[in-house]
Amino acid sequence: MSYFLFLILILIVSLLLILVVMVQNPKGGGLSSSFGGGGTQSLGGVQSTTNFLDRSTWTLAIVLFALILLSNFSIPRENSVDLKSATESIVNERETVEAPATLDTSIENDSTN
Repeated sequence: MSYFLFLILILIVSLLLILVVMVQNPKGGGLSSSFGGGGTQSLGGVQSTTNFLDRSTWTLAIVLFALILLSNFSIPRENSVDLKSATESIVNERETVEAPATLDTSIENDSTN
């Protein structure tokens, strides 16, 4: 259930982020300044609107990143296996095998002739 809540929140934040980015004016002026829309930037309220849009873009991006990371922990895992206990049972159930006898290295090899 919490996974679907994360999905819905991620979708809402993504849509809000898209809307906020689309509302912003490009930093280089873009097409709006070349067609006479650049004169509206000298008004007093535009700077505060730009700061709000910039901060909201960063805030929404950070929230989206955090939601994506947190949603990983809420993914339903039905066929999960406890790897530690499975490994411990394999180690505990195996038979002990004696090590093979070591080779006698005191005999020199005659193949160096």
